[in-house]
Amino acid sequence: MKIAFVGKGGSGKTTLSSLFSRYVAEQGLPVLAIDADINQHMATALGATPDWAQAVPPLGLEMDRIKQYLRGTNPRISSNAAMVKTTPPGYGSNLLSITEPNPIYDHFVRDISGVRFLATGPFSEDNLGVKCYHSKVGSVELMLSHLIDHEKEYVVVDMTAGADSFASGMFTKFDLTFLVAEPTLKGLSVYHQYKHYAKDYDIQLRVIGNKIEGQDDIDFLRKQVGDDLWTTFGRSQYVRGMEKGRHLPLSDLEAGNRAVLQLVLEAVDATTQDWAKFYRHTVEFHTKNALSWANEATGQDLQQQIDPAFDLAREIHTRTR
Repeated sequence: MKIAFVGKGGSGKTTLSSLFSRYVAEQGLPVLAIDADINQHMATALGATPDWAQAVPPLGLEMDRIKQYLRGTNPRISSNAAMVKTTPPGYGSNLLSITEPNPIYDHFVRDISGVRFLATGPFSEDNLGVKCYHSKVGSVELMLSHLIDHEKEYVVVDMTAGADSFASGMFTKFDLTFLVAEPTLKGLSVYHQYKHYAKDYDIQLRVIGNKIEGQDDIDFLRKQVGDDLWTTFGRSQYVRGMEKGRHLPLSDLEAGNRAVLQLVLEAVDATTQDWAKFYRHTVEFHTKNALSWANEATGQDLQQQIDPAFDLAREIHTRTR
């Protein structure tokens, strides 16, 4: 399952995505965690030191390496330069799975607390006034388009804060999206944006109320988001310790908050994957990008990269049976 954690800056999405990743790993289940937030704090939230986190190879700086592998022998992609963040897989493309050895994982993946971790990389001073952060996040979007995940396999992505996710089609890449919200009107502003923008794409959205201090907070959230409220995470001394740089065993997490992680896992496991919808969205956003900027940028008609005979669900079944 592909799972996104989104929310306003400071809502706690990085904390919860990291805790959930650790919880999944603790169950002995394969999990791939990806930091796609401009602030790049997921590694330290998982327990890495700042120096260790800075040494993780950034996906966003080596797009050509990623393109070269994913492109494979796909005859519809003429070169790495013609492959953009929205390019869909086709016959001859290399598809990634969660646990397989491959050159991408060999180069980029690092292990933190039993969690296999990938980093997009920070937004550097060299990018100021020249690029937007979505040029780096494009590496994650491209990988997700080519990634096969099965039951009891988990990809957890800490998304960039706010509604910036909608600057690309990456918001459609997930089986389930958890929006982390504080019990304030400001904290819920991103929820209302997300709900509005995602309404035409059948996005499976669940809200996790965070920093909850009492029933009044829960009642407020329920009034604002209704049945989208899945569960709530209380104020936590454990999390305060994490934020001060203390890496504590997950068994020390408050029992009530640990139960929240189990509820999140149950929500994920109860979700049905829809590969046809996933590929349909991939093609839709590739077409939009081709017509709006990518054809002009590459000097090619990138709609030709879409193979009308390619069936992603059938291809997955063929490769895994």
